[in-house]
Amino acid sequence: MIGLTLGVLLVYANGASADPLRLLALGDSLTAGYGLTREDAFPAQLQAALTARGHAVMVLDAGVSGDTTAGGRARLDWVLADDPDAAIVALGGNDGLRGLDPAGTRDNLSAIVGRLQAEGIPVLIAGMLAPPNLGPDYGSAFNAVFPEVAAETGALFYPFFLAGVAADPALNQPDGIHPTAEGVGVIVDGILPAVEDLLERAGP
Repeated sequence: MIGLTLGVLLVYANGASADPLRLLALGDSLTAGYGLTREDAFPAQLQAALTARGHAVMVLDAGVSGDTTAGGRARLDWVLADDPDAAIVALGGNDGLRGLDPAGTRDNLSAIVGRLQAEGIPVLIAGMLAPPNLGPDYGSAFNAVFPEVAAETGALFYPFFLAGVAADPALNQPDGIHPTAEGVGVIVDGILPAVEDLLERAGP
């Protein structure tokens, strides 16, 4: 009986009884898991990886296929209703694919991060890269948006959401854009240290 009581006390002392942190994954089809089962999509695989590392976290899937930074900005009230404690912002891929003005992408991303931070929500920006067919001038302007907004806002920054996956046929679906389940696993492995830094900012 004494051992059982001590065990219960240790669980409380370690915070295992606390509600899990609510981690928002705000993104597009790359976040939503286009072409994948829910279990294979980024939010589920990230939550599983964090749980395996001892984090009490619930990853909130706020990915909408086809969404741009403007779309993400427009639905902030909706996603904030889920009361997140921290947020990963993984938007911009569709801005690049459509060749949208990087100035607009910058404005939208800054507004998204600023709104989240105003609500006391720490942010991790997952950067995107422009398709090479749009040329070096566009690519330079677009690619600079993400690190510059991170520097201006103090948000955490992960340089490229698709690092290790982009342009690898073995890790992408036939469209060459959306990762397979294995590709999502590579994404999660890469971004995991940055997400753990984000959770530290969110606190217990």
